[in-house]
Amino acid sequence: MALDRDPEAIATGKELEKDDFRFSIVQGNFADLERYVREWGVEEGLDGILLDLGVSSPQLDDPGRGFSFMGDGPLDMRMNPLQGVSAKEWLAEAPERELTRVLWEFGEERHARRIARNIVMARQKQRLETTGQLARLIENTIGRREKNKHPATRCFQAIRIFINDELAHLATGLATAIELLRPGGRLVVISFHSLEDRLVKRTIKEAARPGQVRKNIPQHPDLKPILKPIGRAIKASETELSVNPRARSAVMRVAEKLG
Repeated sequence: MALDRDPEAIATGKELEKDDFRFSIVQGNFADLERYVREWGVEEGLDGILLDLGVSSPQLDDPGRGFSFMGDGPLDMRMNPLQGVSAKEWLAEAPERELTRVLWEFGEERHARRIARNIVMARQKQRLETTGQLARLIENTIGRREKNKHPATRCFQAIRIFINDELAHLATGLATAIELLRPGGRLVVISFHSLEDRLVKRTIKEAARPGQVRKNIPQHPDLKPILKPIGRAIKASETELSVNPRARSAVMRVAEKLG
C-alpha cells in the first residue's frame, strides 16, 4: 500500500498496479497515514513502513515543476500542483523577515538576510516568475563560493521545504508510523538532507530511550523503550553512486517496534 502527494506519481503507480495485484496506491500525505490505514481496514498493525522523503528524480528532471534550477521553468515547487501556494506566489508577497527566516531555518543559508533583501528589491521592478530568474538573482547576490555546488542550492531546498511544509509532515508521519507498527514491525526512513535526517535520528533515539535526559541519570521504570535502532545509518556504496549519483546525500535509518 503506497501513498504519494504527486498526481504524476499516482499515475505511474496505477500502471504498477497492473503488474502486481498485491500493490495499490492512493494520493495522499503520509502525515495522514492513520486515516488511510483505517480506510484500508488494517486493524492489527503494520509489519513495515518505508518513508522515502524529499523530491523524486521525475520531479527534478521536469523544468515545469519548478524544483530545480538546472532548467528554466515556472516557480512552483509544490508536491501537489493542485494544492497550496506556489513558490512564485509566496515570493511575490512574503515579507523580508519571513524570507530571511525560511532561507536560514530550512536551507541553513548564511547569506539569507542579503538574499531576502535582494528578492524584495527585485520584485518591486519585476515579478519573479521562473527558476532561472531566482537562481541568477541568488548567484548575483552571493557569487559562486563552493566548488561543484550552485549558490542557489540551499535556497531552493529551503523554499521547497517551506512550500510543502515537509518537516512538520515528517514529524507527524514519524509519530504516526511508530504508533501504527505492530511489535516486531520495522520503520525505514530514507532522507536526503541534514534537516530531515536530524529529525529522524532524534525521533528514533527518543523512542529508544524515552525520558532519558542524560546517560548518567536513572530512567523512570514506567518509561519503556518503544523502538530499537537496527544498525547504524546506511549510505550508498561507491558502486551505487557510480550508477545513481543522486544517492550521494541519501541516509537510511532502520528501527524495530518493541513489544
